[in-house]
This record gives sequence, structure tokens and C-alpha cells, in this order.
Amino acid sequence: MNIICRFELYIMRGKQAVKRKIEGDIRYNDTDVAKFINYIMKAGKKTVAQSIIYGAFDIIKETTKQDPRHVFNKALKKISPLLEVRGRRIGGANYQIPYQVRGERRFTLGSRWLIEAAKARKGKPMKIKLADEIMAAAQGEGSAVKKKEMVHKTAEANRAFAHFAR
Repeated sequence: MNIICRFELYIMRGKQAVKRKIEGDIRYNDTDVAKFINYIMKAGKKTVAQSIIYGAFDIIKETTKQDPRHVFNKALKKISPLLEVRGRRIGGANYQIPYQVRGERRFTLGSRWLIEAAKARKGKPMKIKLADEIMAAAQGEGSAVKKKEMVHKTAEANRAFAHFAR
């Protein structure tokens, strides 16, 4: 065990929280859609979040004539980052160090960016804004894809500091 691992163990108190298993959603029985519904949900109003997601999926189905889950998964694959930067203080200087993103965090960041991009669109109901953003992301366009590209550019620019990650 190296110094960093011992230090992290020293900071953590108690046991690590047990990972809860999320059941699939009511319409598609898909865990990714269920997680996305939970990310959209505010103040415990799950039925409102479900109506937004399923409304967006209905719009996607009418527009693209494809399975909305396929379009959703394609969009998330295009949005999800492979690299991200984290700040680390070494020798009195702060460095932005690029790290690979784990699969779970990849989904979380992609979902978060998709929701933020949909909320940033103005003048329409949320289900329409979300459907538009999912379809744009599936084609490699939209604000969420730009966010991913920006994060990748930052990681690429700081590639020289990658040796600090170990």
C-alpha cells in the first residue's frame, strides 16, 4: 500500500455505503431509463419526472420512427466523457490532471449534461426540450456534446501532467 492509499484510508470514516440496486422503470424495465428518471426528479415527484421522460420518448418515437431507448443510448454514448480533469496540489502549485472516467460516472456526467442542456433551452415544455436535446446528441450535435468536447480538450491540453496521476 503506497502513501496515497494510506492517506485516503485515514480520511474515510466508517464503512463505505452499500451500492443499492435500481430496478427498471415501469414502461421499458430498463435500469438506465430508471436512473435518468431519478436524475430528473425534483422533490420526490417521480410521476412528474416519468411523464417528462415518457413524453420525450413519445416525441422521439414520432419524429425518428425508431425505438426511443436506442436513440437515448446512442445520445448518452456520444455525450459521455472518456477523460476528465481533477485538480491536485503538488509542491505548492495546483495542476489539472487528466484521469479516465469510470463507466458509472460516465453515465452520471452524461445524464447531468443532457439535463442541463435541455433546461438551458427556452420557451418550450421540458419534455419537448429534452426530446430535442436527446435527438441532437444522438446526431453528435447540441450543447451536451459541446460540453463533452470542451472537457476532452481540457484533458488533452493538460496531458503533460498525466504522470502526476500515479
